[in-house]
Amino acid sequence: MKRNPLIPFALIAAIGIVLIIILGFKGVDQKKEIAAAKDGGKKTTETASAKPEDIYKNTCIGCHGDQMQGGVGPNLQKIGGQLSQDEIKNILQNGKTGKIGTMPKGLLPAEQVDVMAKWLASKK
Repeated sequence: MKRNPLIPFALIAAIGIVLIIILGFKGVDQKKEIAAAKDGGKKTTETASAKPEDIYKNTCIGCHGDQMQGGVGPNLQKIGGQLSQDEIKNILQNGKTGKIGTMPKGLLPAEQVDVMAKWLASKK
């Protein structure tokens, strides 16, 4: 008896189509979560009470370096000696364009801005 060579390819195609459908539905769910996050998302006490070091690791490290040494963004190791807490808070809220790079506004939720400004102002 001769086997039909198209059967294995048909099975692979059928499995692929099922996977595409499953992943499509998963993507729709993720799209809803992303949209909710852009609209403010769910406010949690974890967001408000995060340690400044953790906020830095999650938000700032990519531009300012793992030791605050700078990179795309400026060195922050002694930023408190150069800027006041209010000036730092203003930059965190409104962003800034400078010689070194651009600090985009709105990277931190409002409840984290004061915590970060105070922490960075202590770096002298």
